[in-house]
Amino acid sequence: MFVLNLFSLCFVSTLIETGYSINGYFFHQEDRCLFRNEDLGDLEYIRQFTFNKIMFLQYNSTEMNWTGYTPHGVKNAEKWNHDPAMKAEMKNNKIAFCMHNAAIDQKYVLSRTSKPYVKLKSLKSSHGRHPAKLVCSAYDFYPRHIKVTWLKDGKEVTSDVISTVALADGDWYYQIHSYLEYTPRSGGKISCMVEHASFSKPMVYDWGEKKHNPYPESERTKNAIGAFGLVLGALISIAGLLYFRKRSARQWKLPVN
Repeated sequence: MFVLNLFSLCFVSTLIETGYSINGYFFHQEDRCLFRNEDLGDLEYIRQFTFNKIMFLQYNSTEMNWTGYTPHGVKNAEKWNHDPAMKAEMKNNKIAFCMHNAAIDQKYVLSRTSKPYVKLKSLKSSHGRHPAKLVCSAYDFYPRHIKVTWLKDGKEVTSDVISTVALADGDWYYQIHSYLEYTPRSGGKISCMVEHASFSKPMVYDWGEKKHNPYPESERTKNAIGAFGLVLGALISIAGLLYFRKRSARQWKLPVN
């Protein structure tokens, strides 16, 4: 498969399909260019013919010959494998069709990268072994291959970690999510390290215990609302008490002549 920087990417350079149908019979021709290395040294050109969904003949530039899969295909393969003009045509197709288009694809597509937007946040733990849960999400990155690693005080964590595969957004970009359940402790630091072709070095995103409350936002919101309610209730009680005392003092005050 094609390798871009240090990340693997399966790539079909160019695909051309032609076909026609007559009286219920369908003929299909497909030309493909495949490569794995940036220098295109292993580029492979394939042409295959299909009749009514059955492939009967195929050319492979790596083997430099035709292979038949039906009696009709075997007959044509034997003929074309001994035809100098056909050999020259297939060799020229690999250069003019595959090499040319693969170079364009590398320049305008494969060399392009998009840095991931990384977000680190807490979630409500779903009755796991630990009371706290974090998710490290990377969005809008290209190419697809990416590595997300959890660190505790700089050391890699492999237990209590669940990660999704890179999910296609349908617009050439991808997203991925990695979850970590843990028990908060004073002075500890949790980090999410992301490695991607668009980065010159691994990027580390810290979730410091000193900077962030380890418990989910929903619980923090509930606690804040509860505290506000207590303060508001106390203020109302004090105001009511002061009003009552002031009103009582007026009622018992005697008039002076």
